[in-house]
Amino acid sequence: MTYKVNSADDYTLELRQNKKVYSILQNIALLLNTKCGTAPMYRDFGIPMAFVDKPIDVAETMAWSEISEALEEFEPRAVLENLYFEKDASGQMSITVEVSIADE
Repeated sequence: MTYKVNSADDYTLELRQNKKVYSILQNIALLLNTKCGTAPMYRDFGIPMAFVDKPIDVAETMAWSEISEALEEFEPRAVLENLYFEKDASGQMSITVEVSIADE
């Protein structure tokens, strides 16, 4: 089964989350919305975001690489299945990732 996580979705951080799938999806949402180097005391956490301001075809390839590497390091229970950019009515771009959960 695959799950979708969008960087624009409004996730509420819940500590001590006891539902495995929700915990993983929450971690992915946090990862998608954190630029590498901005988390105090954990500077390696996040996505480098070198894909920002690149042409869409280049950005998708770079984002795939950056996000898959970050997932392997920070949320190894999830496997990246698909990634795409979406634009909402106001013109804001967001990233949607589809992931599968290991051992599910």
